Amino acid sequence: MSISRDDALVLVREHNKEEGHIRHALAVEACMRHFALKFDQDPDLWGLAGLVHDLDWEEVSSCPENHTKVAASILEDKGYPDEVIRAVRAHGWGICSDVEPISPMEKTLFSVDELTGLVMTTALVRPSKSLSDLTVKSVKKKWNDKRFAAGVDRQLIEKGAEMMGIELSDLISGVIEAMKPVQRELGLEELL
Repeated sequence: MSISRDDALVLVREHNKEEGHIRHALAVEACMRHFALKFDQDPDLWGLAGLVHDLDWEEVSSCPENHTKVAASILEDKGYPDEVIRAVRAHGWGICSDVEPISPMEKTLFSVDELTGLVMTTALVRPSKSLSDLTVKSVKKKWNDKRFAAGVDRQLIEKGAEMMGIELSDLISGVIEAMKPVQRELGLEELL
């Protein structure tokens, strides 16, 4: 693959100015790398898809139906691999895209995108403000409180776990573990 992670991060920062969006991209990238290794896939390719998946969000947020379409066009122009472009399109399936997730990479991106937000928000309301002591049980407790992180589509996450063929608890656990090494970059505290 000729596109480096550093080049992708520059592109993400070029199109996203809000630090929260950059942190989300980094969280999803970490999850994609984690699950790529679990599925014996290329973590660089999967990480790239995670990093650029919301490339166009700040530019299309007033017309969310265009989300993923603009990103796909930008990525095509920059020579990104077709698998990455398709995964970016597929992560918006049923919301802003009719591209159904088919490959393991596409299904994983679809599944972890929303879940990273719930995991981060759950960590931020804990005294430690850390992933180091965050448990699946804690996330599931917040999961059941529909007012907590109300923008997180829990049904979409459940659908994604089902598509991936894994239990929801295993998906949550994987996302927590994946994000731990980058929690400082995500604005979370690290327990020493």
